[in-house]
Amino acid sequence: MLFDKQEYKDRLKKVKNSMRMKGIDLLISQDPANMNYLTGYDAWSFYYAQCILVHINEEEPICFVRSQDVGGAYIKTYLQHQNIIEYDEKYIHTWPLHPYQRLAEIIKMKKWDNLNIGLEMDSHYFTAYCYETIKQGLPNAKFKDAERLVNWVRFVKSNAEINLMRTAARIVENGMKAAFKSINPGVRQCDAVADIHKALFNGTKEFGGDYSSIATLLPTGKGTSASHLTASDEKFVVGEATIIEIAGVCKRYHCPMARTILLGKKDQTKIDTMKATNEALDAGISLVKPGNTVDDIAQKFWGILDKFKIKKESRTGYSIGIGYPPDWGEQTFNILKGDKTVLQPNVTFHMIAVMQFGDWGVEASEAVRVTETGSELFCNLTRELHIK
Repeated sequence: MLFDKQEYKDRLKKVKNSMRMKGIDLLISQDPANMNYLTGYDAWSFYYAQCILVHINEEEPICFVRSQDVGGAYIKTYLQHQNIIEYDEKYIHTWPLHPYQRLAEIIKMKKWDNLNIGLEMDSHYFTAYCYETIKQGLPNAKFKDAERLVNWVRFVKSNAEINLMRTAARIVENGMKAAFKSINPGVRQCDAVADIHKALFNGTKEFGGDYSSIATLLPTGKGTSASHLTASDEKFVVGEATIIEIAGVCKRYHCPMARTILLGKKDQTKIDTMKATNEALDAGISLVKPGNTVDDIAQKFWGILDKFKIKKESRTGYSIGIGYPPDWGEQTFNILKGDKTVLQPNVTFHMIAVMQFGDWGVEASEAVRVTETGSELFCNLTRELHIK
C-alpha cells in the first residue's frame, strides 16, 4: 500500500458522507484515479471495463476487474481478497457480451439492485455501452449522476499526498532542464523528447519517475499559436520559439510545468509578452489563500491581461493530483471568472497561462498549493523566456 490503511479509511468516510448528501446508496466509480484514491489499485488496465463499488453501509469498497488483472488488485490494494471480484475473459471485446452484464449479476446477488446508484456519467472510461448495459441489467435501480463526487473529495490533499507532489516537482524541474539543454537548432523534436523522458523517468535519487497522463507537449514555431501539439521528427529552427509542457510524476501524483524557449536572437515582442504573462500569473497567485475563491484569482489574473490588452478566452488553471491518461487534471474547478469554489489548505492546482497571437505564442505555468496562510509554489525554476 502506498498510504497507511487509516488514510484509505478516512477517504472512504468522506466519500460516504458525500454520498449521503447526494442520496446515493451505491457508487460505481470507473475513473482510474478514483479507483487508486479509494483502494490503491494502480495498473494499466483502464482501457477496458473496471470499477469499484462503494456501498454506503459496507466497510470496504469492492474492486471489480478482469481475471487477468486480479493479481494486480491483490498486490496494489489494501482490500480483503473477498472484496476483489473478477470477471471472466469471455467478456473482453466479444460484443454483445460485456463486463457490466456480470457486474449487474453481482449487484443483484448482493440485493443492491433496487438502490439509488451513482454513476460517473462524464468519466473518460464510462462508455455509452457501459451505461446501457448496467441500465438494462438493473431495471429496478434508480440511477443518478454522481457529479464527480470522488474527484471533489480528492480536492483537498493529505500531507502525505503533498509530499509526493513535492517529489514530482523535483522531477519536473529535471525534465525541464533537460529540455532547455536538448532543444537546439538542427536537433529533431523527437530526440529532445527522448532526453526529456529520460530525465523524467530517472526522477531523483530517492524516487524514480512515472509515466505522465499527458504526452510531452512541444509546439514549436507557428505551432506555438496552437494548443496540445506533440513532437514530430522535424528539426528545431533558429528564430523560432518552442513551448514545453510536461509533468513530473511520483506514484501517479503529478506536478505539471510549462515554459517557453526561443532559439536565436532576442525577440522583444515575445520577451514583453512573457513578462506580461508572468505578471498576470504572479497577480493571480497573490490572491491564493484559504477563504478566497477561484474567481478572486481569475479576476486578478485577467485584470493584468486587460492592462496589457491581451485577450485570453481559455481557462488559466485547474485542480491537480492523481492522474491517468488522458488527463492530469482532477476535473473539478477551473480558474475562470465566475468559479466560486472556495480555496482550502492543501488544495493543489496548475495555473497555466498560454498566450496565442495568430502565428506565435508563449506559455508559462506554476503548480501551486494553498497553505494555511497563502500559497506554496511546488517548483523553483524561472518563468522568463529562455533564450539560446
